[in-house]
Amino acid sequence: MSAHRANEQAWITYGQRRLDYGCTPPVPTRIDWGFWPDVGPGSEVLGLIEGRRVLDIGSGPGHHAVHLARAHGALVDGIDLSPTQHQRALNAHGLEPGVRFMCADVAEHLRHSEPYDAAYGVRTFGCIDPHHLLPALRDGLTEGAPLVFSALHTDNEGRKPSDLVAPREQGIRLRDEEPIAAQMWVLTPPLWEGLLIDHDFTLETVELLRAPEGGHHVVVQLLRAKRQ
Repeated sequence: MSAHRANEQAWITYGQRRLDYGCTPPVPTRIDWGFWPDVGPGSEVLGLIEGRRVLDIGSGPGHHAVHLARAHGALVDGIDLSPTQHQRALNAHGLEPGVRFMCADVAEHLRHSEPYDAAYGVRTFGCIDPHHLLPALRDGLTEGAPLVFSALHTDNEGRKPSDLVAPREQGIRLRDEEPIAAQMWVLTPPLWEGLLIDHDFTLETVELLRAPEGGHHVVVQLLRAKRQ
């Protein structure tokens, strides 16, 4: 099974379990790019987005998109490949002004949409083959548009990022349940930078986000880039 298909199935399973439990995350007051509240910068890293078209890559239950629409006046399109994740967003926020949710392959969506003024992904970017996503983002963002995303750097087992642009199996964790196997691109910052440069983006900053109390293996990268 291809990584693309495996991840689609993984997120369908994840979304269905969340639907079964009636799990709806609250709309946040800021975006936390890692797993820990108030660690690292928030929504401000996207710059001024009032009235601008913003793409949420792997929008899941939609709470980040709604935050940007309510707090920052952005016009957000949330795209998710998983129909169950998409259904979660519709159930909770289907009538939210300034937000649209679509169930689609984000790269395919970009090929048919008007260019966006900004794009972001909260821990979702590493679930998509960068050779599939980045060419579409290059052509689907306006010149100078920010691209901000967070991705796994070190996992729960302490495994470091790969020095090859290839997916590896990682678990999508649910409390009190077995992890759901998925294929993720867990790459070093220099690899991400090379991929971004190859697709006409300039990497501006990389920040490593860690649990505030320490003693945790997990580290998340926050990368801020700009479309040339």
